[in-house]
Amino acid sequence: MAMKEWISEPARDIPVSGDYDVVVVGGGIAGAAAALAAARGGSSVCLIEKACALGGLATIGNVIIYLPLCDGRGRQVIGGIGEELLKLSVDDVSEPIENIKVIPTPTCWQPGGDLEERKKHRYRCSYNPITYLYKLERLLLKNRVKLFYDMRFCGLVRDGRRISAVLMESKSGRTALRCKAVIDASGDADVCAAAGEKTQSLKTNVRCGWYYYIDHAGQVQLMPLTKPFNATRRLPESGELFRGDDATQVTKMILASRQLMMDDLAAKQAKSGGNPYPIMMPTIPCFRMTRRLVGKVTLKPSDDHRWFNDTLGMTGDWRKAGPIYCLPMRAMAAVQTPNLISAGRCLSAGGDTWDVTRVIPTCAVSGEAAGASAAFLARENGNVGFLDLDVADLQRYLRRRKNIIDRTILK
Repeated sequence: MAMKEWISEPARDIPVSGDYDVVVVGGGIAGAAAALAAARGGSSVCLIEKACALGGLATIGNVIIYLPLCDGRGRQVIGGIGEELLKLSVDDVSEPIENIKVIPTPTCWQPGGDLEERKKHRYRCSYNPITYLYKLERLLLKNRVKLFYDMRFCGLVRDGRRISAVLMESKSGRTALRCKAVIDASGDADVCAAAGEKTQSLKTNVRCGWYYYIDHAGQVQLMPLTKPFNATRRLPESGELFRGDDATQVTKMILASRQLMMDDLAAKQAKSGGNPYPIMMPTIPCFRMTRRLVGKVTLKPSDDHRWFNDTLGMTGDWRKAGPIYCLPMRAMAAVQTPNLISAGRCLSAGGDTWDVTRVIPTCAVSGEAAGASAAFLARENGNVGFLDLDVADLQRYLRRRKNIIDRTILK
């Protein structure tokens, strides 16, 4: 007997478990920065995260490199929370630990550092993922952000075009959070898709996995097992590409990546002998880009050094020296849903520029911009949306918070 394609779920009343100015969906670096910025802007904030830690790929994914805050030519282009979180990641690191690739920031980036040295050494670092996720938790709790772990976003309630509540599922069942503004920092544009916004998906993800192991000499090592992104890649050595907005594909990618790591360990054993012992592998799927919002503006490579009047932050290109991209409100705000904004790797950026905006420092920049914007929106009355906010006022606020929004850098 053939299975029916659909079944009907009985209607039920869903309890409201909270009422907040801002709900942040996703607790990676973008979500953490967004929640922090919104709370500092005076909003009541909650953050829901399906895993049991903050930081996402930057912590439980073991991708421990805080990529550059500079343009590679000696100019800092990221400040604010982006710089604060970089400093936080290595505030317990004074000397490099080479085998696990923990490296403090270059001394030339301390106040008064030499410009020529800054041209040679980018403003970056790498850190311990376990202590970092703990420090992120402490920082958000200190700023009165309500955290919900082991909780998955599962839907929206609308009042006209606006979102009036976010639905979430946990061991306590399905509950609702009333809110004035929503930040999609899911990494997969889950909220944007549920809201009916236009999105774009990629199937360009390959097997990968950064993992720690004890080598044949008894030393702990970090193995950054990955391949560079190529926007035109069609068929990698693994013979398969994966998308992150499909449940079956997610499972396939996780299984294939685990097999890749175990094969890598076996190759190490065959080469060096001994018994390399894995001690910490990623516990989340390590996708680069999955699904993103299609905003009023979609950033592209030709936008290098282009100024937007609604710029809310800036970033360099972690892969090479020179490029600087501005992050406009119109690349983050939803088009059809006035009180929804995206941050992190699901903002509106295409091609190789998506590869620029998905990484830790840029996620922190867009997260702070989204969080500050949400705090501004929460103070408004009526049907004001993100695209209606006074951008000049928002830019002044972000600059006071030490964000770099400077048109002269582009000249």
